[in-house]
Amino acid sequence: MLLSKGQKIDVTKGKTLSNISLQFGWLSDSRMSIDASCFILSNNNRCEKDEDFIFYANPNALGGAITHIQVGGVDKEAIKICLSKLPDSATKIAFSLTIHEGEKYGYSMKDVSNMYVKLMDAERNEELFCYEYGSDLLKETAIVVGELYRYNGEWKFNAIGSGFFGGLEALCTNFGLVVEKEDSQEIIKIEEKPVFSSIDLRKKIVQITLEKKKMSHVAARVGLVLDISGSMQPLYKNGTVQEVVERILAVACKFDDNATLDIWIYDNEFSRLNAATERDFDQYVVRNILNNNNIHKFGRNNEPPVMEDVIRKYTIEEDSSIPAFIIFINDGGVLKSIKKVIAEASLKPLFWQFVGIGDSDFEVLKKLDTMEGRIVDNANFIHIKDIASVSDETLYNQLLNEFPLWLKAATDKGIIYK
Repeated sequence: MLLSKGQKIDVTKGKTLSNISLQFGWLSDSRMSIDASCFILSNNNRCEKDEDFIFYANPNALGGAITHIQVGGVDKEAIKICLSKLPDSATKIAFSLTIHEGEKYGYSMKDVSNMYVKLMDAERNEELFCYEYGSDLLKETAIVVGELYRYNGEWKFNAIGSGFFGGLEALCTNFGLVVEKEDSQEIIKIEEKPVFSSIDLRKKIVQITLEKKKMSHVAARVGLVLDISGSMQPLYKNGTVQEVVERILAVACKFDDNATLDIWIYDNEFSRLNAATERDFDQYVVRNILNNNNIHKFGRNNEPPVMEDVIRKYTIEEDSSIPAFIIFINDGGVLKSIKKVIAEASLKPLFWQFVGIGDSDFEVLKKLDTMEGRIVDNANFIHIKDIASVSDETLYNQLLNEFPLWLKAATDKGIIYK
């Protein structure tokens, strides 16, 4: 099975699987030094001690539960994992690829091709899936390839492929470690300062909102679609859109099994971006949108193509019984053709929460509740003139107002299952 970026897949569910191997391969100039590694993470997404960073200079961890080895042949390096030996404290393992001193020698990920990771049943030497990544990267010198994480007592894999600038040091900082250079040797040390505190309060507010609406046990995949047409340009540059990403990420952290927020942007074209997490939401808009020359921005609006891609991701690429909660931010009129897309999607486990911002009249969106031709009402619209001035409590209450009604209706119709 070939995975796509952002796809999550069961690894152990329904299988007798105790020993796995993640095998990394790539093509590059022989003068480049490229290394695979992994970080053992706790519940707060931190690498709690330097021994939990496994790479060529620290090849073994947890009494041999995880081993880094060099591989001959097409595969370059491998990380072998004995799942039965992993302690309960190891809730997630993040896998990475770095170019050693890439900035110093002028190398970056655009100089590397055919990057992949294969997950193997190590006992049977059987390939379970392969993830090819990195073709969208340019000047980055490190990649978070993917994550192996626990969910309901089973292991799943999340295909990420997110690039970082700054090589090993950037990766370590991302996971709560500090790289200090001493006599030309890299020394990994724990960073003592707290991390991710800026989103903790919002997660608590979301939790309170969910409890009030009797939704504290609901699981959902969360997607955010952002209008990036010309009229939105000031909101991207003044930080309003970044704030929206952070506020919606808090919802994803409470709903999604891997605490990730899937993100799309659109004008007359659309792009599916790297998912946002608690580790990398800071400056997300600057890094992934404003400084990204590979995406189209500040054109005219055209909603149906991006909506169809959202549907494709959640119902074809990642078909699942877990519903998807899609928050759609728009600051002006949408095309009337979205009604056809919404009507056809009413049979799917997706709920569309449209949020109109600014002074437009939103004529089409105001009529969503009276749309005909749907098996259930699968869309809602709220108008928030100045989203930056609305409190988190008010925003979350409005965002989550009709979602529970749809959950019940969709369950009654057999669209989703308890």
